[in-house]
Amino acid sequence: MIYSAKDNSAPAVADVLLDSGSGEGAVPVRLVRPGDPRMAALDSAAQAWLGALRFTPSARKQALLPGPDGRIAGVLLGMGNGHAGDPSGPSALLAGLLPQTLPAATYAFDPETLDLRLALLAWGLGAYRFQRYKSAGNDPMAKVVVPESVDRAALVNEIEAVWLGRDLINTPASDLGPADLETAARELAARHGAQCTSIVGDDLLAKNFPMIHAVGRASSRAPRLIEITWGRASAPSLTLVGKGITFDTGGLDIKPSSGMLLMKKDMGGAATALTLGHMIMGQKLDLNLRVLIPAAENSISGDAFRPSDVLKSRDGRTVEIGNTDAEGRLVLADALALADEAAPETVLVFATLTGAARVALGADLPAFFTDDEAFAAHVASAGESVGDPVWRMPLWPGYERHLDSEVADMNNVFDGPFAGAITAALFLRRYVKQARRFGHFDLYGWRPAARPLGPKGGEPQTARAVFEVLKRECGR
Repeated sequence: MIYSAKDNSAPAVADVLLDSGSGEGAVPVRLVRPGDPRMAALDSAAQAWLGALRFTPSARKQALLPGPDGRIAGVLLGMGNGHAGDPSGPSALLAGLLPQTLPAATYAFDPETLDLRLALLAWGLGAYRFQRYKSAGNDPMAKVVVPESVDRAALVNEIEAVWLGRDLINTPASDLGPADLETAARELAARHGAQCTSIVGDDLLAKNFPMIHAVGRASSRAPRLIEITWGRASAPSLTLVGKGITFDTGGLDIKPSSGMLLMKKDMGGAATALTLGHMIMGQKLDLNLRVLIPAAENSISGDAFRPSDVLKSRDGRTVEIGNTDAEGRLVLADALALADEAAPETVLVFATLTGAARVALGADLPAFFTDDEAFAAHVASAGESVGDPVWRMPLWPGYERHLDSEVADMNNVFDGPFAGAITAALFLRRYVKQARRFGHFDLYGWRPAARPLGPKGGEPQTARAVFEVLKRECGR
């Protein structure tokens, strides 16, 4: 791992997903459904044992089969008859429960397992632990063998990317400010032979990023615009823009204490962009990739920007500040204006942007905005297939009026209680005029409770769904 290398107790993904040469003596694991003939084929002792346990292959039910020597001879995990239900997606994703519950040993899925790659992916995602601040080391972990039929390198890359995103989101702001986020980006770029640059502090004003500067100037930790570039110049161009607010007090429109408790995750959009970038570069998709991360702390001091201030944005338009707690769209606007100057084929925005999206869809289902019907369908289908769901919401032009200002070209918020997520998405889209395809993901970036695909904590939602679409578009 890149970032969690600072955590001496953290396992590496490659230590959890073993190569095929490690399969000797591995405990077999079967994912079973009602009526599965492999259940009837078990020997009489195993049948009697399962009868004593009253085991049925309903979803999430597990049973360990004992061998004659008292060791574990096999594992059964019930799949039920349909989808995993939580998270949304194929029932093979329930395999993510196994590394959380099985004794430390080496395991191997039955070769007849349906959706074998997805089960292995779920195992890797479910094995994640954030132990950076634990004084005791990790307990030994259950490991799984990846057979030769599965591309282990690609699988490890995808899981490692998600672990990176989780590490970044889970790290508190005391250890993850704008400069630390830049360090993580530079480490990622160096690993993949990409270029990484940044514009820091007052240089943002000199190079015309006034809103990023305004949002971050009250903090003792300088704001910055981080940029990664990678890939063949003539390949299809893709720009990822991730909101990198490393902590959000709300500014002078200060949040209540309860509202600040999870604000270390307000850089979840940046973590998601880096997660997706790691996947793209690691699996060498033929794309001309650009990642832009406007990074800042929204703090309070005598130099903080104020409600009713008017800020000039990179493209020259002015923005009246209706609320300083709607700062994410301000830093994103400057980054999007820069992205649009190159007229890329696709611009995708990832941001923990609005509470309104959470009210509408909850923590598990990110809101997705686009005008591209085909792209919307592809993202929804891909998200469902890999257990990384999204839900499309409308960029309804009737709400453009919510951004009207009496003193500036626009306001950064609507003073009414309705359609906050749509209004924010419309604000962002105003800064993207030349790109052929635009998508905005308003995500929570956090798993409120442990689930099959991971523990409670940070989650770079939508990265796996979008990567699945990009793989298909690149012929992979």
